[in-house]
Amino acid sequence: MSLDADLIVDRRRMRRKLTFWRVVAVVVAIIAIIAMAGTLGRDGLAEVGGGQIARVNITGLIRNDRARVEALTRLSKASYVRAVIVHIDSPGGTTAGSQQLHDALRVVAAKKPTVVVVDGLAASGGYIAAMASDHIIAEDTSLVGSIGVLFQYPNFADLLKTIGVKVETVRSTPLKAAPNGFEPTSPEATAALDAIVKDSYAWFRGMVQDRRKLNPDQLEKVADGRVFTGRQAVGLKLIDQIGDEETAIEWLAKNKGIDAKLPVHDWRLEPRLSELPFLHAGVVAVLDAAGLRDLARRFADTGTVRGMESLNLDGLLALWHPSGAN
Repeated sequence: MSLDADLIVDRRRMRRKLTFWRVVAVVVAIIAIIAMAGTLGRDGLAEVGGGQIARVNITGLIRNDRARVEALTRLSKASYVRAVIVHIDSPGGTTAGSQQLHDALRVVAAKKPTVVVVDGLAASGGYIAAMASDHIIAEDTSLVGSIGVLFQYPNFADLLKTIGVKVETVRSTPLKAAPNGFEPTSPEATAALDAIVKDSYAWFRGMVQDRRKLNPDQLEKVADGRVFTGRQAVGLKLIDQIGDEETAIEWLAKNKGIDAKLPVHDWRLEPRLSELPFLHAGVVAVLDAAGLRDLARRFADTGTVRGMESLNLDGLLALWHPSGAN
C-alpha cells in the first residue's frame, strides 16, 4: 500500500516537472519568435557600426501601397544606411501607384545617394519609379521606356446582347459612371476619357523631360510608347550606364564617396513580421508542440484571418501592355 502511494507521489512530481519544463520551453520559443519579429521587423537590416548599403527590390505590378511608402520613409531616416540601390523589374501599373512610388523614392534620394538598377524591365510606371534616382543603370538587354498611359476597361455589351440580357440604368447625367462595360461607350464618354489620358500623358512626358534633362527633339524620339533595350536607352539618355549591382556600387564609390566594401542588405518593403498572421500561427504551433493544446486552442481562437486583397487594374494605367497579351 505504501509502495503504491509512493509511486503516485513520484508520478505527480514527474508531471509537475514535465509541465514546468514545457512552460519554460514555450516561454523561450515565444521570446525567440518575438526577437525574430523585432529583428526582421526593422525591414530586414541590422544596425552595424560601419554602416551598410540598402537594397530595395521593386517587382511586378505597381499600385498604391501605404506600407511600402512607410518602409521607404523609414529607410530615408536610417542613419546606418549610407546609400541605396533600387532594383526594378516591373512593367508598370496604375499611374497613381507609380507616382506614389516615385515620390517615396525621391524622399529617399533626397537624403541618401540612390542608384537604380534595371534587372529586366522598367517600363511605363516602372520607368516612372526608375526616374526617382539621379543615376539609372541597366543590363544590355533590359527593356526600359514605354512612355505613355492608357485607360482600359472591359465592355460586355455584345456578350449581353447575345445572351439576351439588358442592363437598365438611371443616371443623373450622361457621363455619370461612364464607361460602365454594359453598353457601348458614347462619343462623349470616349472624349472625356481621351482628355484624361492626354492630360496624364503630358504629365508623364514632362517628368521624363525634367528628370532626364531632354530637349524637345530628344523627348519626341522616346515618348511614343515604345520600349528600348539598355543599349539603345543609353544613347537616348533614358539611362546613364550599362551594368549591374557591382556597377552601381562602383558608381557610388566614385561619385558619392561610399565605401565599396560596405555590405549590401535587402530592405524589406512588405509589412513588418510582427504584423503578419504567420507570427500568430507560429506561437500557436509552439504551444501545441509543447502539449499545451487547450492553451493553443484558446490562443488560436483570438486570432484573425487576413484575406488576400484582389488586384484591380481597371482604369488609368502606366503599364507596358504588348499587343496581343492577355
